[in-house]
Amino acid sequence: MSWNPALEPGCPNAVGIDAIETLIVPRAHDLGGFEVRRALPAPKRQMVGPFIFFDQAGPAEFITGKGVDVRPHPHIGLATVTYLYRGEFQHRDSLGTNQTILPGAVNWMVAGRGVTHSERTTPETRRAPHSLYGIQTWVALPESHEDTAPSFEHHGKAALPKIEDGGVSLRLILGHAYGERAPANVFSDTFYADVTLAPGTRFPLPDDHEDRGLYVVEGSISIAGQDFEAGRMMVFRPGDRITVAAGPSGARLMALGGATLSGPRYIWWNFVSSSREKIEAAKEEWRRGAWGEGRFDLPPDDRAEFIPLP
Repeated sequence: MSWNPALEPGCPNAVGIDAIETLIVPRAHDLGGFEVRRALPAPKRQMVGPFIFFDQAGPAEFITGKGVDVRPHPHIGLATVTYLYRGEFQHRDSLGTNQTILPGAVNWMVAGRGVTHSERTTPETRRAPHSLYGIQTWVALPESHEDTAPSFEHHGKAALPKIEDGGVSLRLILGHAYGERAPANVFSDTFYADVTLAPGTRFPLPDDHEDRGLYVVEGSISIAGQDFEAGRMMVFRPGDRITVAAGPSGARLMALGGATLSGPRYIWWNFVSSSREKIEAAKEEWRRGAWGEGRFDLPPDDRAEFIPLP
């Protein structure tokens, strides 16, 4: 039985190029020691389903003693998703979480009304040269859950559903697709998957989600006879049945999407909300720095420094 029986096999060239609603070329940012490429939000597209922020971090190489040091910083109105291809780092947050993430696992932190976290390379990893490569995304929360209590989930590589069939290897990170469901608790219709394709392999997007996008991490894909190299995000027209074909060297993709939210979101620094007033209130609390007295505190074992308000 096909693992996506709702989609009849077909030639990717039969899909019109106009099925691509938006083509996004990420912007590069230097974070001091490594580069990130930001696909969302983009000038012509704020979200794909509930995904409002999408960064490719690396690939980066660090010499002995160096690494990532993202100091404690706040979030509201969103959930962060961390997924690595190579390397590791330590997540610590104001809930008391202290979790090292490894390739193939997922960290899912729900900020809700407010949370603070840091991400740092562990001392053990800094003792030798090392690399870092992965994707960090934010999922905007529906209005009904914007003020929910913050929470954190970690799910190891073995806990994430995996599908392998005919040159396709897919690991489901969040939500549901192809009859499988990932373990993290999401708040709206969502799917997010790490997809590896052998050369020439055809891959059908799920057709039971309103918004669907693909980000080419490595290799290339073909759609309607047009090739798309690594570092491109395509957002597809709702309702179309979409199949893509891997290029001659294969491809690695991130497939993402879900239901659109009830309206656009305001985004300022690390804050996302349907309300400008909630963002202004969060800004004032972080500026005040009265840790533990309101919505924000610092991680219990990472309190020596923090990122100030811009």
